[in-house]
Amino acid sequence: MSANAQLKVKTVCSDFVVDVLDGKINGVHPDFTTAQIKTKLPCFTNEEPATSKCGGAIYYKDRDVVFFTGREYVEIGPKFKGKLTLPLMGGKRGSFFKLLGNPKLKDTDWDAFETQYGCLILYYNSASKVRMIRFSTKATDQINLCE
Repeated sequence: MSANAQLKVKTVCSDFVVDVLDGKINGVHPDFTTAQIKTKLPCFTNEEPATSKCGGAIYYKDRDVVFFTGREYVEIGPKFKGKLTLPLMGGKRGSFFKLLGNPKLKDTDWDAFETQYGCLILYYNSASKVRMIRFSTKATDQINLCE
């Protein structure tokens, strides 16, 4: 009789749906605690503790999503697997006015928009198309990104 089970059930999450205008993924906001995120989205692939350089992170590498728990923002990469409520990924820079208004801050490679929940930052590739999305419950003058 073996006491250690070798068969383990893989944790499954439903498809990720990013609500861009409300700043959440499947109902999970960037300012949720690590425990809250892991309970609602248990299919994470890796985790960094709060003592790490970026203040803690929960990775969903198979979906190209990272929750930076200590800094209260979410990063969605170019290989994102899921659904965006607004078709931002791959969209052309300057084509989001009707959806998001004017950016509050701009740089050569990104635009930052104020939102009702905090801010939304769109990063562009050399063709001026969205390659990465970050959103936070913090305002543009409060967000602290991990670079």
